[in-house]
Amino acid sequence: MHLATCRTGRLFILYDADSVCDADLTPQIGPPLFDPEHWRREGRVVGEAPGRGSSLFLDAGPEQWVLRPYRRGGLAAKLSENRYLWTGLERTRAFRELRLTAELFARGLPVPRPVAAGVERHGPTYSAALITVRLPGARSLVDCLNDAAPALLERVGATVRRFHDAGLDHVDLNARNLLVDAQGKVWLIDLDRCRLRSPGQWREANLQRLGRSLAKFGAAESLAPVRQGYARSEPA
Repeated sequence: MHLATCRTGRLFILYDADSVCDADLTPQIGPPLFDPEHWRREGRVVGEAPGRGSSLFLDAGPEQWVLRPYRRGGLAAKLSENRYLWTGLERTRAFRELRLTAELFARGLPVPRPVAAGVERHGPTYSAALITVRLPGARSLVDCLNDAAPALLERVGATVRRFHDAGLDHVDLNARNLLVDAQGKVWLIDLDRCRLRSPGQWREANLQRLGRSLAKFGAAESLAPVRQGYARSEPA
């Protein structure tokens, strides 16, 4: 993976040169890359994910991508749904998330391959979007809970343990941010605001957050096998 940056007007782009150069789209680098309407006009929107921001699934030629705009939730959304305070390019949420995802991907951890991050500056604020490779046949853990075998839930716990051993504090560890592919492999997505840290109480806080998410979807009992898989997993 080779990360590069470019600027087009107010738009700053951090991208994997290999991913974008191999993609079958024109133009390869520029504002249309992050414009949902551009993809719709081209007839390349093949689906949409639930949740805030309406992530789009894109036909990018040899593979599919996920285009996720950054959107605020809660009270902050009443002030601005998609603008954030500008404090420097490398401190933007999109650039930080792409670099973190790229580092974890390089370590062999199960995260989608990052493609590009786009940040458009608007004076003291900015808007942003992120593109990653779509995992073929993957479903969220939420969609698997009704018939989830204990072995799958233990793999979820073991996967979370791998990330914790790597130092990842996932601030929004919930059942929608864990995906299960057609082979039963567990993946972690949405690293917005996440960071690498030394071991601490944040690990238990992550697990408790996941437990609340499972309870929200009527599967509170699923946390026990998740914790079993977490405890049995040896550090990488």
